[in-house]
Amino acid sequence: MAVDIGGTFTDAVVEKGGARATQKVLTTPANPAEGFMAAALQVLGASGTAPGEVGLIIHGTTLATNALIERKGAKVALIVTEGHRDSLEMAYENRFDQYDIEADRLPPLVPRDLRWPVRERSDWRGEILTPLSEASVEALLPAIEHHGIEALAIGLLHAYANPAHEARIAEIVRAAHPDLFISLASEICPEVREYDRQSTTCANAYVRPLMARYLVDVGGRLGAAGLSCPCLLMTSGGSLVTIETAAEFPVRLVESGPAGGAILACSIARQLGEDRVISFDMGGTTAKICLIDDGEPLLSRSFEV
Repeated sequence: MAVDIGGTFTDAVVEKGGARATQKVLTTPANPAEGFMAAALQVLGASGTAPGEVGLIIHGTTLATNALIERKGAKVALIVTEGHRDSLEMAYENRFDQYDIEADRLPPLVPRDLRWPVRERSDWRGEILTPLSEASVEALLPAIEHHGIEALAIGLLHAYANPAHEARIAEIVRAAHPDLFISLASEICPEVREYDRQSTTCANAYVRPLMARYLVDVGGRLGAAGLSCPCLLMTSGGSLVTIETAAEFPVRLVESGPAGGAILACSIARQLGEDRVISFDMGGTTAKICLIDDGEPLLSRSFEV
């Protein structure tokens, strides 16, 4: 069974014995899990399939993408290395449209007053130059509650080479705020380039409370309905992850809808024997165009609708 949640409709498909049954219901924005289960149960009934017969559920959703585009995510704070408070806002220091004199960037997901420095420093090899000042971390603990922080991103300099300080900060914060959603750059995006790591980690933290609550709800509803098979979610890279992984790393789901559309177009092109096709996928907030060459995606671009 496959279930896809869009901005307007939630679609479900069951493949059984070489035949397919489909069902379309309205998406339930206040609680998308309700629309998910409504579509799932209706398509099971339409295909005469018992919940125990389903061997795999594949799920696609634009919830994470829409939350980022519409700026409807959580209130996030970011812990950074002392002296690097503004790297998230400085980005690459380039102009994305050099001929548009009125062009302006959207503000960062984390405003400056919620970007908090701590004393520590590692070099690019991962060697510790300045030990972590745990006192500087503990001094931030009251601010988490004071500002009503829902999710915390931790992105330290060169943590991809040595994540020890990020892990220790997470331990200190969890001890005081066990229910806080914490995202570590060394886990979310363990690659060179500070801005890339921090922006990706902040995006993960921004959508994580929403997605974690939704996925836990879906998992519980599936179990209660007798659907005990694995439920895997489509990622932006075209791969599949478990509910548990998606709840911890929801940034991997961003733009998964257009990715799924390109994969389907590749499959159809191979079946039809077409070597070069153009795939166009229109969602509620984004559109994606993809050039497919010899049955494989060659080039793709996404646009806001």
